[in-house]
Amino acid sequence: MTSPTVDFGAQTRLVARLAEHVTEEQLGAVTPCPDYAVHHLLGHVVGLTGAFRDAARKDLGPTTNTDPGSFVPDVEPDWRSVLPKLLDELAEAWRDPQAWEGMTRAGSVDLPGAVAGAVAMDELVVHGWDLARATGQDYAPDTPSLEAAHSLLAEAAKDPNGGGLFGPVVPVPSDAPLLDRVIGLSGRDPGWTPA
Repeated sequence: MTSPTVDFGAQTRLVARLAEHVTEEQLGAVTPCPDYAVHHLLGHVVGLTGAFRDAARKDLGPTTNTDPGSFVPDVEPDWRSVLPKLLDELAEAWRDPQAWEGMTRAGSVDLPGAVAGAVAMDELVVHGWDLARATGQDYAPDTPSLEAAHSLLAEAAKDPNGGGLFGPVVPVPSDAPLLDRVIGLSGRDPGWTPA
């Protein structure tokens, strides 16, 4: 899956840069997530970033007990200052080797720390792509972040009852770029563009 050596710094900085360049006019734009406009997607990223920061710290409570599927998220007025801070805190929290050990909780689910770390990275990689595609920005995650996301999603895709962690896998050629393979495994079409 992933290991404690995976550093979140490059991916959190990338997501922060993407968010910084979202214009007010783009907040209502469609995203690859069918029920989310950009402002919903950003609200989800704010929420998951706080939740996985707290999961790494084993600071269990309201952020880690919230089922993300129970509501449609939205941004608060201060999201532009809150999100970069949360992303920095998440990266720092997962640098602690103890974050990857024992059990923790995220999304109202108890899970091993190493699994929580893998899920957190996958969320940042996939939703970073969602945000980049929805707002017309370039997106090039670092290889360790992509490999961590790919490992989690490829393992989940082996489940005979499923077909993917976030929806049916979209077939992608085995020689496609790693980012395209990650996105396909996440249940998204790597060729998605706003209509």
